[in-house]
Amino acid sequence: MNLRIIPKLDIKNENLVKGVNLEGLRSLGNPKKFAEIYYQEGADELIYHDVVASLYERNSAPELIKKTSSNIFLPMLVGGGINNLKEVERVLRSGADRIFINTAAIDNHKFIDEIIKFFGASTLVVSIEVIKKRELFYCRKDFGREQTSLELSDWCKKIQDKGVAEIMVTSIDQEGTGKGFDLNIVKILKKIIDIPYILNGGFSELKHFGEVLDIDKPSAFAISSVFHYNYLKKISDKKNYSDGNFVFLNQKSGYNNFKPLSIRKIKKFLNKKFSAQFKD
Repeated sequence: MNLRIIPKLDIKNENLVKGVNLEGLRSLGNPKKFAEIYYQEGADELIYHDVVASLYERNSAPELIKKTSSNIFLPMLVGGGINNLKEVERVLRSGADRIFINTAAIDNHKFIDEIIKFFGASTLVVSIEVIKKRELFYCRKDFGREQTSLELSDWCKKIQDKGVAEIMVTSIDQEGTGKGFDLNIVKILKKIIDIPYILNGGFSELKHFGEVLDIDKPSAFAISSVFHYNYLKKISDKKNYSDGNFVFLNQKSGYNNFKPLSIRKIKKFLNKKFSAQFKD
């Protein structure tokens, strides 16, 4: 079983944050503490996303990596505000194994070609944030804040034709809800692309992974809410907080609806399911 489990850390300023449908970001604490425990629990990779980088036209990824990755020996996929080759090089030199882009790819399709030419296809993941409208899925940018006219199928085909090695698809409608990934997106991806893809948005129970795998086999699952809330009690320490809105965290309202689910438990489930499929 080579399907990767990747905790996704959305970071705003100094804090790990989490919202619902990419909105209403709530501070959860020091991202380094979460990264450390995900490493210890057997994560296959870590995703770091500066969620306001594109909005403020900045790239703080190198500082982000430096603050969160010491003594953590995992591949790192890093994104947020990366929009030129100098920034790609700077992020890779600071410790990232790969980078991902969304806004910059949509605004300038040729940027994809440039990254592949100078750094290789294996360095790049194109992130796609989609929302459903009138039975179609449209791409958004700036961490879901800005709509586009790009339809998921068309964009995926174009990305694949450019030679991108992997994409990451986030269902905005399901993100942060814990209601499972939108299976219609999986059906579309199975039909139109041959390259590996990471799914993100909505996972909170073992059955959600099984539902996806009954349709297709992605290369990885990127997971945020259920991991962050599951490990929150082990990590929560107000001495590690920096400036941010911690009302949600202090009130413990909402996140207790997520049942405990660990990286190890998911991997055990996946190993069992793949073993059963092989026997069949």
